[in-house]
Amino acid sequence: MKRREFIAVPAVALCLTVLPATLPAQPPADFSGRWTLDSPAIATTPAVPGTPAAAAAPGDMGSGWGSTITIAQDANRLTVEYAFFSRYDLQPPLTFIYPLDGSTGKNTVTMGRGEQVESSRAQWSGQTLVITTTFDVVDRAAGKPFTAELTRRLSLESKTMLIVEVTRAGVLGGPASTTRSIYRRS
Repeated sequence: MKRREFIAVPAVALCLTVLPATLPAQPPADFSGRWTLDSPAIATTPAVPGTPAAAAAPGDMGSGWGSTITIAQDANRLTVEYAFFSRYDLQPPLTFIYPLDGSTGKNTVTMGRGEQVESSRAQWSGQTLVITTTFDVVDRAAGKPFTAELTRRLSLESKTMLIVEVTRAGVLGGPASTTRSIYRRS
């Protein structure tokens, strides 16, 4: 009997060290669906140091996306689409495509004074998708261009609740700001 116990102990120890390495990784969150803004964006960092964070004011950029968004996702990319213009403008919805393979994707937005090209890189941090976007802006006062950056963190609170947290880097020496928008599955 003692011989069997001696052999069983190393076998159990081997299983305990090998099995965790062979378990499949949890699949990434799937954000696919139609989502409607449930609550106004909440500023999670104050716009002015020393003041409390508060609900975003009307016109605040919140997620930077529309109040109703449609997300399509597969293994290679995440596509976000929303209507920016009214139907009377006869303009298609805005569509942003983010590669999920770590490469840089480019999206072009045409409105106002012309085209604006955004470069984005998406990467997973656990079940949160982090999308970092940069774009060039012209400082009209100085007449010089600079690069602005914003980071969106998408996560699912539940199957019906999408959290979009956006951090906008400080511009022209200003402080960074972060807002948190909650979308519900439509």
